[in-house]
Amino acid sequence: MNQPLPPSTEPPDESGDTARRDRRAVRFAYVTLFLGIVGIAFSPIFVRFSELDPTATAFHRVFLALPALWIWMWSRGRGNGATRKPRTAYDYGRLILVGFLFAGDLIFWHWSLRYTSVANAVLLANFAPIFVTFGSFALFGERFGLTFLMGVALSIGGGAILVGDSFSLGLDNVLGDAFGLVTAMFYGAYILAVSNVRAEFSTATVMGWSSAASAVILLPVTLMMGEDLIATTLYGWGILVGLALVSHVAGQGFLAHSLAHLPAPFTSVALLLQPAISIVLAWVILAEPLGGWQALGVAVILAGVVFARLGSR
Repeated sequence: MNQPLPPSTEPPDESGDTARRDRRAVRFAYVTLFLGIVGIAFSPIFVRFSELDPTATAFHRVFLALPALWIWMWSRGRGNGATRKPRTAYDYGRLILVGFLFAGDLIFWHWSLRYTSVANAVLLANFAPIFVTFGSFALFGERFGLTFLMGVALSIGGGAILVGDSFSLGLDNVLGDAFGLVTAMFYGAYILAVSNVRAEFSTATVMGWSSAASAVILLPVTLMMGEDLIATTLYGWGILVGLALVSHVAGQGFLAHSLAHLPAPFTSVALLLQPAISIVLAWVILAEPLGGWQALGVAVILAGVVFARLGSR
C-alpha cells in the first residue's frame, strides 16, 4: 500500500503571488490612466461654461478640490495600507514642488491663450512628451527604442492634424507660442515629479499637498491679473465644483495613481488622447463640428499611443 506523502516543509513561493499582484496593479493602472484622461478631457468643457476668467477658474479648480482631497488623505492615513506620511522639510518640499509645477502649467497655459491662437496654444502645450522623454533620459538614465520614439512622433503628429489649418507661425504670436512651450515644460516636469513622489506617498497625500500649494500660488496671480473670484449664480458655482471634482480630484487623481505603476514617458504620450477626447466631448455636448481631419488626427494619436506602449518597459 502506498504511504501518504509527508507534508511539505518548504516555505510557500511568495514570488509568484507578488508577480500576480504586480500584474493586476499594472492592468488596473491602465484603467485609472484612461479614466484620468477622460476626467481631464472634461476640463475645457467646464472652462467654456465657467462664469469666471481662466485663471480664476483654475484657482477654483484646485481650491474647491481641497475638502475632498483632505478627507481622502485623512481616511487613507487611518487605513492599514497607507503609504508613509511626509515627515521632513524635504518631503514637504517635494510635494509643494509638484503643486508649483502644476500651477505653472495652468498659468502659462492661460497666458498662452491670451497671446496666441487657441490652435497654437493647444499644439505647443502638447509637446510635453518630448520634455518628459528628455527629462527621463537626462535625470534617470532611461533609454528609449525606435518604437517608442515613433509613438511620440505619431502622437504629436496626430495633435498637429487635430489643430489643422488653424496653426500659424508669425511674429505676432511669438510671446504666446513661447508661453505654450513653457506650458509643455511645466506639465512634463509635473508628470516626472508626480511619478517620483508616488514611489513613497499615496495618491491622496500627493494630491492634497500639491493642490494646496497650487491654490496658494494661483490666488495672488489671479488677483494680480484683476480677475473676479466670485461666481454670480449657483450655476456658475456648480460648474466650478464640477471642474474641481471631475477634472482635478478624479482626473488628476487617477493620473497620479497610474504614475505609480506606469512609466512617465508612456503616460505623457497617452495624455495626448486628452485633446482628442475633448474634441469628441465638444462635438457631443457643445455641438461643435467634427470634421474628417479631426477624426484622422484622433486615429493617428491612437496609433502613436499603441506604438509608445509597445516600446515601453
